[in-house]
Amino acid sequence: QVQLVESGGGLVQAGGSLRLSCAGSGRTFSGDVMGWFRQAPGKEREFVAAISWNGGSIYYADSVKGRFTVSRHNAKNTVYLQMNSLKPEDTAVYYCAAQRAGTISRRVYEYDYWGQGTQVTVSS
Repeated sequence: QVQLVESGGGLVQAGGSLRLSCAGSGRTFSGDVMGWFRQAPGKEREFVAAISWNGGSIYYADSVKGRFTVSRHNAKNTVYLQMNSLKPEDTAVYYCAAQRAGTISRRVYEYDYWGQGTQVTVSS
């Protein structure tokens, strides 16, 4: 069974940091684009960051650029999202996703596998 499992979410004060991890199992994700998305209550799921299979291409949403860093460790089948200088508006459920083929994408529908999400809450 192919799975992506996120961890590392929690409650943090504004200005704090969290590191999310996403561990894959059931297949290797080393050739996939890996993305992070988030969804706040009452809002659509939105793109946060994505990284190509070798880390050579990385995209960020403007809202997180300079604060968040995406990375991956292919031997561990894991992708990370380091989140610094967190703001209350970063509060959401964070999802990791894998895109099997194609160029790196910001679009939800272009991702093939999804995790269950991890809650990040930033208090003011």
